[in-house]
Amino acid sequence: MSEFWENAFVRMQMMWGEAPTRAALLARDDFAARGVKHVLIPGIGYGRNATPFIEVGMSVTGIEVSGTAIDLARSKMGLEIPIFHGSVTDMPFDERRYDGIFCFGLIYLLDAAERAKLLHDCANQLAPGGTMIFTVVSKAASMFGQGTKIGEDRYQMEYGVRLFFYDADSIRREFGAHGLVDFFTVDEAMPDGSLRPFLQVVCRSGA
Repeated sequence: MSEFWENAFVRMQMMWGEAPTRAALLARDDFAARGVKHVLIPGIGYGRNATPFIEVGMSVTGIEVSGTAIDLARSKMGLEIPIFHGSVTDMPFDERRYDGIFCFGLIYLLDAAERAKLLHDCANQLAPGGTMIFTVVSKAASMFGQGTKIGEDRYQMEYGVRLFFYDADSIRREFGAHGLVDFFTVDEAMPDGSLRPFLQVVCRSGA
């Protein structure tokens, strides 16, 4: 997986543009309303989803498997924030507790055991009363069922990436033990101008 994403960022650089996702803006508003100060972003990429939190005064720490993506975050996005270079499967990278964790477009790239570990590791780094928000790809997406089926609701796409598609049942099954309080659809713009349905999953410590 690390080689796949390193090669992708080398070839396509800032492949999704500079603008943050709608999901990141919604997460920022949720965090701001709850007084979040310190945010962890596993899978920060080149940092486009970090900017909404930074702009409202939150401190951000990232985790990113691609060294090229980290270089882009520094050189193109101008981010001077801590970014750990490594895979989220190797969390934790520090002992800090964060009152906000935002994870866009990452957990569904992992297999079942890796997804469970990521949720466990994030929950362990969530401060009491904190919120963690994951954005996952929905089974309502048009690409669901495409590629080669490699497991329940999991497919390998023709370009090599493996995706697990979520619905209400799998969200409750995987996130229910981690303070799940809400989930809802967020349509995100793709580079080709189309919209793809994601699900925004909100968990709170102590819920």
